[in-house]
Amino acid sequence: MDLIKRELRTLGAVSGPLIFADSIGSASLGETCEVILADGRKRTGQILQLLGGRAVIQVLEGTDSIDTLKARVIPTGRGARAGVSMDLFGRVFNGMGAPIDGLSQIIPEKYMDINGLPMNPVAREKPDFFVQTGISAIDGLNTLVRGQKLPIFSGAGLPAKELAIQIVRQARVAHGEDYCVVFGAMGITSREAFFFLGALKETKAMERTVAFINQASDPAIERLFTPRIALSAAEYLAFEKGYQVMVVLTDMTAYCDALREIGSAREEIPGRRSYPGYMYTDLASIYERSGRLKGKKGSVTLMPILTMPDDDITHPIPDLTGYITEGQIVLSRALHRKGIFPPIEVLPCLSRLMNLGIGKGKTREGHRRLADALYSAYARGVDVRRLVTIVGDEGLTELDRKYLGFSDEFERRFIGQGEVERSIEETLDLGAELLTRVPEGETLGALKR
Repeated sequence: MDLIKRELRTLGAVSGPLIFADSIGSASLGETCEVILADGRKRTGQILQLLGGRAVIQVLEGTDSIDTLKARVIPTGRGARAGVSMDLFGRVFNGMGAPIDGLSQIIPEKYMDINGLPMNPVAREKPDFFVQTGISAIDGLNTLVRGQKLPIFSGAGLPAKELAIQIVRQARVAHGEDYCVVFGAMGITSREAFFFLGALKETKAMERTVAFINQASDPAIERLFTPRIALSAAEYLAFEKGYQVMVVLTDMTAYCDALREIGSAREEIPGRRSYPGYMYTDLASIYERSGRLKGKKGSVTLMPILTMPDDDITHPIPDLTGYITEGQIVLSRALHRKGIFPPIEVLPCLSRLMNLGIGKGKTREGHRRLADALYSAYARGVDVRRLVTIVGDEGLTELDRKYLGFSDEFERRFIGQGEVERSIEETLDLGAELLTRVPEGETLGALKR
């Protein structure tokens, strides 16, 4: 009866995915609504903004066929929620959490607010457990730690999705612990969706994976919900069921473009490159949901993937993401052209939590020194390579030639491992072997000390 009393018929303008309702009364910001069309069909909406007695409502399934004179809006009195249970495993849902795999709806064990609850900093546990991805450029030089948020910065046409699948397939935690993957895709094409699902099924990783897929043909507004619903499922599995959860979100650029589109429809004052001024806060509300909690067995480790427009790492999306997250993995177009996979450009890569995840005592010191030595030798080899373009091979010293040879071998063998999975021991042994190519008094001597 309460819903009937709050039924609204005073709809105003329609702008893109938004409708404007007057005399909204006691509705709350973020409250979900039922939008009932003239023919009785229902759509889901959410209150984005309250201006006096007027509400701005985003309609998730789009605003086509909405007659402002005949449509009705009924606030539900609750925020957006996602139903979760252990039946999520092996299932594929759209960006709003509805099944798209031909199976029935899950029976929820509980409903969770998709916006989550901010982690109390005092309740956060320090991320200090190693996550083995099987990829040498990450495990050896930019180690991923349980509870970390480590984004992948890609470019148009680079194999970010293949790298994501390889990480999903190969990621390992401590033996005997429950591990699973939550995959959220935003604005991907049908071909990409087919690739992701096919690759997961082929590797038999689907039985421990939950997938939420928003395709490019789906409403843009749905992209704003996809990462939040995926993270709600991850929080349930991590903090209530004790799983170590790896969350892969792709592509955050599509998410930010949807955020800009909604901002334009709301006639907001744009910020850098027309993106909303609050985009930093919005991205932080997603990224900061990763982590570990004291007294909880599980964890949420986040690897968002974004496409840098024009390979510009100073673009607002990678720029703001870098501020919020704890490092970045950068893909290189030059390495990709050489046929190297994964084409990880190690010099601008960083994992700020690496020292917390590479062991203790001599184990940590050995790993750290090896990584530093590899960075140093490779950076010098890259400098020599640039020099060759200016003075040619004739102007190189014998020492320069050794570093140039090391950089080529490092790219070919250490970075370019293909789809082969390497343990951390194999990665460190290979790095130490490659360092024998440089003079002992230069880098390897420092490593031994």
